[in-house]
Amino acid sequence: MVTTAMFVAAVYFLLPVVWLAISATKSASGLSTTFGLWFSGNHFGENLRDTVTFGDGLYLRWLANSALYSVVGAAAATLLSAMAGYALAKFTFRGRSFTFSTVLAGVLVPPTALAVPLFLMLAGAGVTNTVWSVLLPSMISPFGVYLARVYAAASVPDELLEAGRIDGAGDVRMFYTVSLRLMAPALVTIFLFQFVAIWNNFLLPLVMLTSDRLYPVTLGLYTLNTQISRDPDLKAVVVTGSLLSIIPLILAFLALQRFWRTGLAAGAVKD
Repeated sequence: MVTTAMFVAAVYFLLPVVWLAISATKSASGLSTTFGLWFSGNHFGENLRDTVTFGDGLYLRWLANSALYSVVGAAAATLLSAMAGYALAKFTFRGRSFTFSTVLAGVLVPPTALAVPLFLMLAGAGVTNTVWSVLLPSMISPFGVYLARVYAAASVPDELLEAGRIDGAGDVRMFYTVSLRLMAPALVTIFLFQFVAIWNNFLLPLVMLTSDRLYPVTLGLYTLNTQISRDPDLKAVVVTGSLLSIIPLILAFLALQRFWRTGLAAGAVKD
């Protein structure tokens, strides 16, 4: 029963990807006149060429923008979340519980509710329609702080930190040389969650950016999709571009999944 349910769930989630891969091999007219889940000729090479050469390489610029926003934003969010979560888990200070409760409240706030306030703040700072208008909000992850706090409390033994302090290591050195390594599985999870969230983000760039040279691939494909009624040939470009846009997500998952390990702290502390 469980296997059947998992199989049905896998088919449900993979079916759109299969449709996308098949549709990328069709011509623009074939997308509307043939069955969606079966091949009709092989125009993938032509579609690929049209996609990467669209607008003198504009699609490739969108991919590069998405990579910049996602990698830099996710890396910064992971480091900041690790610092904040570690501090909340291992240090006692006034207002710690209130701070953590505020972080939990931030997890519950939908990103759409923050789009307009963020725009007003960044517009006042004069950084709208720049890469910073997308990067700065992407560097904050309340869920990442929560996950880092929970994992730091469970995986970083207090005895190990005390031993390091006795040996003369400061808190900063202990954090970067010991704690970060023990928290690696959580940090990879935070990075992947944030990377996917930023890569798929649509509303924030839509609100912040006006120059198509700064668009991420999600917003760029959306603008192309709105022009299909005037230029039907763009349909094949949108479908092929959508297929290419999911490849970095798959590669990121495959490259980082090997870092999901448990028991890294096993044996670090003797009973």
